[in-house]
Amino acid sequence: MWLPLCSTSRTACRRSYAAALLKCPRHWGNANASVFSHSAGPAARTSKALLFRKHGDPSHVVQLEDVELPPIGPTDVLVKMLAAPINPSDINMIQGTYAILPDLPAVGGNEGVAQIVEVGGQVTSLKAGDWVIPKDAGLGTWRTVAVLAEDDVISLPNDIPLLSAATLGVNPCTAFRMLSDFEDLKPGDSVIQNAANSGVGQAVIQIAAARGISTINVVRDRPEFTQLSDRLKAMGGTHVIKEEVLRRPEMKELFKICPKPKLALNGVGGNSATELLRHLQYGGSMVTYGGMAKKPVTVPVSALIFKDVKVRGFWVTQWKRDHSSGGLIKYIFNDK
Repeated sequence: MWLPLCSTSRTACRRSYAAALLKCPRHWGNANASVFSHSAGPAARTSKALLFRKHGDPSHVVQLEDVELPPIGPTDVLVKMLAAPINPSDINMIQGTYAILPDLPAVGGNEGVAQIVEVGGQVTSLKAGDWVIPKDAGLGTWRTVAVLAEDDVISLPNDIPLLSAATLGVNPCTAFRMLSDFEDLKPGDSVIQNAANSGVGQAVIQIAAARGISTINVVRDRPEFTQLSDRLKAMGGTHVIKEEVLRRPEMKELFKICPKPKLALNGVGGNSATELLRHLQYGGSMVTYGGMAKKPVTVPVSALIFKDVKVRGFWVTQWKRDHSSGGLIKYIFNDK
């Protein structure tokens, strides 16, 4: 889901922020418009923002408010938000269940792309017109304009498609790092993943295909399964199967034409994760990056003893904290 680039009423946002955001799809993706059609020139002193003053159900606690902007300090930048998505982590942060929580009141949104409007006198790495993304979670991207510290953002080329730029820092980075950091994957190897139609899953498909790595993509059954399968295969997915197939003899037939995976990527948890684990080759790794089922990951003892599988976790926010912003840009744009 995306924040729309158009006008939205305060009353509608108070009823349900998600419903309000969906009212104006005709301007979505218009890079030349501002969120809520709000001016972000050098004279801007207020911002419209989706703000929460307490944790709880987002539809009850998120309010559309006018927020006073602080003065632009010598190492600050004034930015205009161009686009910002809504991720599960955003909802968890509002609910108060995420691993990191901002001080309240807080502006929602962990991800997005903004354009520099004005820079402080001591800013050296950024200039007006540059596109930037947040360096870390908790910055609060669901707003029209913001005053941020130079060190809180990372610049990137502005020839990237707008919506791709707005989601660059979380899903593609998560996919890239998981494919790079846990197993030495080579062309001809295979990876199995659930939640294959998620943002991370689609990034995994495309990055793996570019590296010559096969993907076994698991999705839940649905009436439009054939259309979804075709779409994922058009992105580069090798095989697309339904969850229930993981427990059927068809998997033996699949592994006659595709090697058993070295790596399993779990964004669901519960039984889905356990079934991924069963299909790993000896010594393979399962990496958990999400838990959409809200159920624990159960590891069969036999998988540990007889297959020596490794069970790991990955959180892209921690990865960013452990690496410099320059390193992040190098990895994203140079694949090194």
